[in-house]
Amino acid sequence: MHPFKHTFSTLLLTAAGCIASTATLAAETTSAPAWQRVHLVGYDFPVYANHDMVTDGDKDNSKIREVIFVQHGIQRNGDDYYAAAMSLLKAAGRSGQDVLVIAPNFPGTPDADKGFTGMPVWTVQGWTGGDAALPGAGVPADLSSLRVMDDLALMVADKKRFPLVSKITFAGHSGGAQLIHRYAVLNHVDDRLRSQGLDVQYVVANPSSYLYFTPDRPGAKGFAPYDTTLCANYDDYRYGMQHMVAYANKMSGDELYRRYQKRQVTYLAGTSDNDPNHRVLDKSCGAEAEGPNRLERARGYWRYEAMLDTQLAAQVNIKVQAKAEPKAGATTNPALSLPVAVPPVMSMHRYLEVNGVGHDQERMFGSQCGMQAVFGVTVGDVGKGATCKVVNP
Repeated sequence: MHPFKHTFSTLLLTAAGCIASTATLAAETTSAPAWQRVHLVGYDFPVYANHDMVTDGDKDNSKIREVIFVQHGIQRNGDDYYAAAMSLLKAAGRSGQDVLVIAPNFPGTPDADKGFTGMPVWTVQGWTGGDAALPGAGVPADLSSLRVMDDLALMVADKKRFPLVSKITFAGHSGGAQLIHRYAVLNHVDDRLRSQGLDVQYVVANPSSYLYFTPDRPGAKGFAPYDTTLCANYDDYRYGMQHMVAYANKMSGDELYRRYQKRQVTYLAGTSDNDPNHRVLDKSCGAEAEGPNRLERARGYWRYEAMLDTQLAAQVNIKVQAKAEPKAGATTNPALSLPVAVPPVMSMHRYLEVNGVGHDQERMFGSQCGMQAVFGVTVGDVGKGATCKVVNP
């Protein structure tokens, strides 16, 4: 695998409709404002944002060049994630005038007192993997949380509303990272966004689990199918390819990885996020098949991607060699029958470990590599956040 050729770009989040404001927001405010009711395609959805996204368009939208989506974790506390992101944006010396920060807030069944009336509701963890919202009045059938991300993304990519936006990055921590990782793998709008000239980035920090493309899982001797006597359904979706969500459009694991490999993904893992008994760590057998804690699961997945890249490179070499073989009886240059060396398949993914940081979204995104990846801070201006180490495959 190869690291990005480009400097980390600013995190961007997206939306695909109109937003009705509940309050006038100051672009430089660091505390969480009142949430806004976004009108998407056939449903409303709550977000926190630093610009007043009124239905007829905010004049300030013409100044926005980057959009940062910061996805909350299992507690569904978008206000906290928004406030932390704005604080870090200010520390990075970035102006909220040309950066739109959006924290989507997926309503859960325990959130009846938050005022999210007339909006879709998910089970406590269902939204993290792309599950459909629970049936309800005004909720489109089979509304996946992944489709919500599509709708948000397409909104901010609308040049009529946001003419100068050039970068969109989706960032998530913990449960939010589970959603962003699966979204990066499964979404069907990335190519469309990039075809419009948008720089699309994904930042995945400290998720409890990852999506595997084959039945293999990390073990003491490399990778092999997991013991089904320990976990019969370890390869079911959200961990593997079996019983995949409809959103994936029946694409195979091979098809999904070949596409995912070309998307710009940064993995961040805290070196102290290694507690196998952490209170919100996924301890299901499907997750345990990936490793005992978040750090080991991250390291195992990075090695897994390296294995897949090696396999893809070998397949390319075999195909090139086959094309070079002369046909029987043909007079050709003998050199053409020699194996042709093909460089390893280029991956646009990179993996960094954040030294001394545990399960803490503000310290992860406030680390030196987090500030670069999420807030576009240059290498010489990363401040006093935790140091990071680039891990090559």
